[in-house]
Amino acid sequence: MLPERRSTVASSSSYQNNPSGQNDNSFILLRRGKKFGRIGKLKLSHLFFFFVSLFFFSCLFSGHKLLFHGSELLPHSQRSNNHLKTHLFTSTELGIGLNSSHIQKPPGSKKRNKHLPCEVPLAESVNHILEPHEYLDSKPFSLGFLETETYDKPRFGGHQTLKERERSYSAINQTIHCGFVKGSNGLHHQGSSGFDLSEKDRAYMKNCVVSVSSCIFGSSDFLRRPATKKISEFSKRNVCFVMFVDEQTLSKLASEGHVPDKQGFVGLWKLVVVSNLPYTDMRKTGKVPKFLSHRLFPSSRYSIWIDSKMRLTTDPILIIDFFLWRTKSEFAISNHYDRHCVWDEVLQNKRLNKYNHTAIDEQFMFYRSDGLKKFNPSDPNSPLPSYVPEGSFIVRAHTPMSNLFSCLWFNEVDRFTSRDQLSFAYTYLKLQRLNPDRPLRLNMFKDCERRALTKLFHHRVESSPPSPPA
Repeated sequence: MLPERRSTVASSSSYQNNPSGQNDNSFILLRRGKKFGRIGKLKLSHLFFFFVSLFFFSCLFSGHKLLFHGSELLPHSQRSNNHLKTHLFTSTELGIGLNSSHIQKPPGSKKRNKHLPCEVPLAESVNHILEPHEYLDSKPFSLGFLETETYDKPRFGGHQTLKERERSYSAINQTIHCGFVKGSNGLHHQGSSGFDLSEKDRAYMKNCVVSVSSCIFGSSDFLRRPATKKISEFSKRNVCFVMFVDEQTLSKLASEGHVPDKQGFVGLWKLVVVSNLPYTDMRKTGKVPKFLSHRLFPSSRYSIWIDSKMRLTTDPILIIDFFLWRTKSEFAISNHYDRHCVWDEVLQNKRLNKYNHTAIDEQFMFYRSDGLKKFNPSDPNSPLPSYVPEGSFIVRAHTPMSNLFSCLWFNEVDRFTSRDQLSFAYTYLKLQRLNPDRPLRLNMFKDCERRALTKLFHHRVESSPPSPPA
């Protein structure tokens, strides 16, 4: 630039000395204008490219989505023709989108809500608590459990027909399917169908009056011991703390330093080894101790279920007093912290691939055809504050009605998917509808109360969603 500027000055002085040299000066100025034009265009193109690149990288790092025409890409397993053919219902029939492209994902830019515990006014001490006499003014009935079936291939849950299933929802004197069904060919038993325990462990569990139980199968979790300082001496002497494990988990826990003593205890937990697991799906196997505590602890009057991802930080007797005795309830479970409608729970399970989509659709369509409706939060007469529970913490009195509900809920999990949050509302509403004179006294408490009594952790691993049974 500087030489040209000097040339321009020199040309001007030459012009003054020689006015006839106008053509030379015009030529110099024209050359400078062309050079300036080329440089200006080059800089503008570089500047444009710079701003486009800046915009692209800002979108990339700030989490914004660039929208293009076309549907969202599906996992390879969902893009096969066979998978598309297995859908039995259309989105119009189900009332929700079955295609994965219709399953909405929460925006990545939004932060997840932080759910905090709330105050729970427990009793100050177990010494100030007395069990109320006949606090449940209900009509008793006799409930028996089917022990054997004449089938060549025994199933843990049995082979319940739809007619037997419908009858089992009646709160009457009857014998129903409730797991632990053995096979028989009419002459002799063909052995257990799963969830086998040692005689020594059975004898221990038979003497439990109050039980706290959990389970770890397939080494899916760490062992989280109850907070010993929070448990009273009374509960340590009178409450059974049982952790069900398989051989694989027992070996894994031992390698991490949790070696049982001679009586099988690790801290307060009594490790009970289960052999011959009834299901290949570990999550479905975990529903056995979760729902069937009245069968595993036949003399127990009360039980508390706590998921293995949680640590108990409250005395069990205080929990039973607060959730059952004070409210005159026989079954207590918290509502879900985020979702309250089964429709939303179905979408969430499919979005996160929690289970085979076709199996979820079949279960959901079956429930809708049998009268399941959407949850209406504005309805003051709603039978439940939420249709979706947080099933990691359950408090129960082992009454006939509570035991019946537990069996019915387990049978739904056995028949359909292991996602028990899908079947909770249907099971409860159907049981209430068919037994208006014998309602189940259910206490659905707030999720923040559950968080105040336990400490939540993450699972060790997350298994892949199982395929539907053949």
